Amino acid sequence: MQTTVPPYINFIFDRMRRHGYEVYLVGGCVRDMLMGVTPHDYDMTTNALPKETAKCFSDLRVIPTGMKHGTVTVVIDDLPVEITTYRRDGEYDDNRHPRQVTFTPDLRDDLSRRDFTVNAIACDEHGTLVDPFGGREDIEKGIIRCVGDPDARFSEDGLRIMRALRFASVLGFSLDPDTASSVKRNRELLRNISAERLREEFIKLICGKNFADILREYYEVIGVFIPEILPMVGFDQRTKYHNLDVFEHTLAMMGNCDANDKILRLSAFFHDIGKPESYTFDGKSGHFYGHAERSEAIADAVMKRLKFDNDTRKKVKRLVAEHMTPIGVSERSARRFVSEHTEKEMQRAFAIAYADRHSCAPRYQDDTEIKKAEEIVRELLLKEERISLRTLAVRGDDLIALGFSGRELGRCLDTLLARVLDGELPNEKAALIDAAIKLK
Repeated sequence: MQTTVPPYINFIFDRMRRHGYEVYLVGGCVRDMLMGVTPHDYDMTTNALPKETAKCFSDLRVIPTGMKHGTVTVVIDDLPVEITTYRRDGEYDDNRHPRQVTFTPDLRDDLSRRDFTVNAIACDEHGTLVDPFGGREDIEKGIIRCVGDPDARFSEDGLRIMRALRFASVLGFSLDPDTASSVKRNRELLRNISAERLREEFIKLICGKNFADILREYYEVIGVFIPEILPMVGFDQRTKYHNLDVFEHTLAMMGNCDANDKILRLSAFFHDIGKPESYTFDGKSGHFYGHAERSEAIADAVMKRLKFDNDTRKKVKRLVAEHMTPIGVSERSARRFVSEHTEKEMQRAFAIAYADRHSCAPRYQDDTEIKKAEEIVRELLLKEERISLRTLAVRGDDLIALGFSGRELGRCLDTLLARVLDGELPNEKAALIDAAIKLK
């Protein structure tokens, strides 16, 4: 393999070889290079024991990252590189962590303990590969396949189930049939995995290029920790506006959202999750009254359970709750929209509106009104007409001088703001003072 690595990696190769040790690049960085992708970071493996590795770089900053497990981190020009001794893993506790590790002089032993063949490839400084499990061929075929027995790999570490799905989604691969069967068969092991780890793998999965195929094929796996999606699968909406069931509509909408914006992908994932609970049928058509509010509540419950940060929860909940609220094509409604949202929130609201509309039945995908609303909003922003309590021409002190206090003061400010947003009053102090006096 032709390899071009940064100088600091060549420095590590040279330093350890001169001390008489084997050292290889290993894992994801080798996989990325084989795919023509520049790695984000580089992991290395060696037959040197942790203390021996540290001694090789005694003139540099060395962090004892996990000496017990064979890992030290060498920092060169502020760039950290993990170097791990070849090892065998002992029996695993809690379907997640090896009870003990044993160092070994054999690189193949180390590669055999790894999760998937595409991550079980080592490479020396000359580009020579050590690939005992056919990882390079699997990369060429676009396959995620466990090293050895998949049931054994997943029982050792249940998180590998989600890693398999995440890699397939992000890399645009599919799962080897035996690995796929094992993923489904062992999905209950995910109950032993922390919410935080599930959350991080799930976010990466839904932002991957192959997310729709993976969610469609393995929805029961995701359903172990997000069971709320299971009623969506195959749920016929029985309405002229939709030619897809709830789950397929959701996948289509996610695909219409920017993969680099996790807030949009999450909002699309959750936007109709409350539909099955909100369904009614009048004999002619299906209806989902109040489903946005129900979807918001379910989304919040799921995100709390998976320990999402408060900022993400807040942003996703708002987009889900408002996805059925038309932005409006009048200056009056646009002015209110602008006053209540930041520019980023407006961008995301329009993105969700377009994504949802373009995921409807073909004859109902017209987005003329959305484009018109977007144009009006853009014009308001160009005129800097962002009106809020903060930009209102009167302040609390002005109303206090008129005799307002407490809740009455707050209600008056809200009323004045609403009338300005609706175009009934200009945002001018004299006009607002006069209106306030009439409210007194």
